[in-house]
Amino acid sequence: MSDRCKIKRAILSVSDKSGIEELAVELHQLGIEIISTGGTLKRLKDAGIPAISISTFTGEPEIMGGRVKTLHPRVYAGLLWRRENADDEQLMSEMDYRSIDLVVVNLYPFQETVAKKDATDADIIENIDIGGPSMIRGASKNHASVTVVVDPTDYKKLVEQLKNNDGTTDLEFRKACARKAFALTSQYDAAIADYFVRGPEGRPGIFPEQLNLSFSHVTGLRYGENPHQQAALYSRDGYRAPSLIRAEVHSGKELSFNNYTDLDAVLDMLLDFSEPFACVVKHANPCGAAVGTSIAEAYRKAYDSDPLSAYGSIIGLNHEVDLECAKLLRETPFVECILAPSYGGEALKLLQRKKSRRILSLPAIVNGRTRGLMTFKQIHGGLVYQTADDTNLDETALKMVTRRSPTDAEMKDLLFGWKVAKHTRSNAIVLAKDGATVGIGMGQTSRVDAGFLAVKRAGERARGAVMASDAFFPMPDGVEVGTDAGVTAIIQPGGSKGDDQAVEAADKAGAAMVFTGIRHFKH
Repeated sequence: MSDRCKIKRAILSVSDKSGIEELAVELHQLGIEIISTGGTLKRLKDAGIPAISISTFTGEPEIMGGRVKTLHPRVYAGLLWRRENADDEQLMSEMDYRSIDLVVVNLYPFQETVAKKDATDADIIENIDIGGPSMIRGASKNHASVTVVVDPTDYKKLVEQLKNNDGTTDLEFRKACARKAFALTSQYDAAIADYFVRGPEGRPGIFPEQLNLSFSHVTGLRYGENPHQQAALYSRDGYRAPSLIRAEVHSGKELSFNNYTDLDAVLDMLLDFSEPFACVVKHANPCGAAVGTSIAEAYRKAYDSDPLSAYGSIIGLNHEVDLECAKLLRETPFVECILAPSYGGEALKLLQRKKSRRILSLPAIVNGRTRGLMTFKQIHGGLVYQTADDTNLDETALKMVTRRSPTDAEMKDLLFGWKVAKHTRSNAIVLAKDGATVGIGMGQTSRVDAGFLAVKRAGERARGAVMASDAFFPMPDGVEVGTDAGVTAIIQPGGSKGDDQAVEAADKAGAAMVFTGIRHFKH
C-alpha cells in the first residue's frame, strides 16, 4: 500500500455547500478535473469554476428526478479499482474507465427533514440518500488509493495536503477521512432505521429489535470520575431536546467529567419549573432548591436550605440572572459551575471576576421539558432502555387519605417537594416549607434513614414543614420520623400493604396525607 496518492480527478456532490466554491477553486488551480452533480454543479458553474457533469462522465443522463445519477459502473470502477492490481488495471483500460481519486460528498439532510414539524412522510423518504453513501463507502473502502472528505471543516486540511505534497495526500490523512466517513454513514443509517421504528409521528415507547444509538466525539476531558480514569465527551446524534452539549461556556476552567454529570442533574431539575427556581446540587443530588418571586429570592432560599452541603456545588437557575442574583452568587464560597438560560450584561461581568468558576448559559432552558424522550443506563454487556420519567402530576387525581386535607399553603409546598423528590436519589425524603427545601435525605438503603437525615438537616425548620417521599412507606415508622419532628402534611405514592398503618400514623399526629399513585425512584 503506497503512502502518497496523486489526485487527478474528483467528484464534488454536496448538500451542505458551505465552502464548496472555495475548495473547487483550489482544486482547479491544482489541475484537478472536477466532476459534479445537480445543485452542486450549478453552484460551481455560477461561480465560474470549470466542472463536467456526472452525465458527461458516465455517458448516461441523470434520471428519475435525480434519484439515479451516480449509480453507474464508471463511477464505482473509478473509485474501487486497485491501483496495484494488474487485472483491475487491464479492465480499466479495456473498458475505457477513468480513475476517481477524490470524493467530496455529504448527504441529503435526512435528520434535519425529520426534525421539521411540517415535513411529510414523502418529504422524509425523498431525503434518504442512496448514491451519496454508496460513493462514500466505495471511496472509504479503497482509501489505500482514494481520498474521501465528508466534512467541510476538513477542506482546509485537504488543500494543505495537496499544496504541500505536489497534489498528493498521505495514508494517515486518508485513513482519518475514511474513519470519519464510515462514522457518518453509520449515523445516517441509524437515523433512518430509527425513523422507520418510530414512524412519522415520532411515537415514543417503542422498543425495536435492533437499537441504534449514535454518538459523535465532542472533546476529550482531563480525566474521568477519578484522576486515574480517561474520559471524553460525546453528543447524541439527532438529539433535539435541551442539552449541555449546546451550552455556551462564558468563563472558568475546563469542564470535567463530574461537572458534566452534575450539570445534567441540574438541567433536569430546571426543566420541570416555570416560575423563578434555583437549585444547588452536589454529586447529582439537590442539597437545596426553591421557588421565589424573583430569581434572586429563589437562589437565596435554595442556598439557605443547606449552606454546608453547598460548598463546592453546581448551581442552576431557570430565569435570566440579573445583577441582584449575581451579587448573591458572587458571595457564595467555592461554586464549581453556574448554569442559567442567560445573564444580564453587568451580572455576567461580575460573575466572570472569579476566574475559576465555570459560567454556562443554555437559552433552551426556558422552553421547559421535551416530552416523549427515551432514556437508558449502561449495564455490563448491554443497557436498559425506558421512556423518560416525564409524567405531569394531575392535582385533581390526588387522593386525600387522612381525616384532614392539606391547607392551600401545605398543598403548594407538597407539590413543590414532590417535584424535588423526583430529582433526588432513592430512597429520598424531602422536607419543604414556603417554597424551599429545608432538609433532604437521599440515597439511603432505608426510607426511615432518609427521613432521619432530612429531619437532622432541617433541625427546627422541620416544624411546620411538609414531607415528600419518592416511594411509599411500607411501615408507619417513616411517617412518624416526620411527624415527630413537626411535619404537618405528607405526599407519597401509596400502594403499600402498609398504607393503612401509614395513614393511621398521620391521623394520630393530626397531619394530612395525599397519595399520588406515581412513584419517582431514581437509582
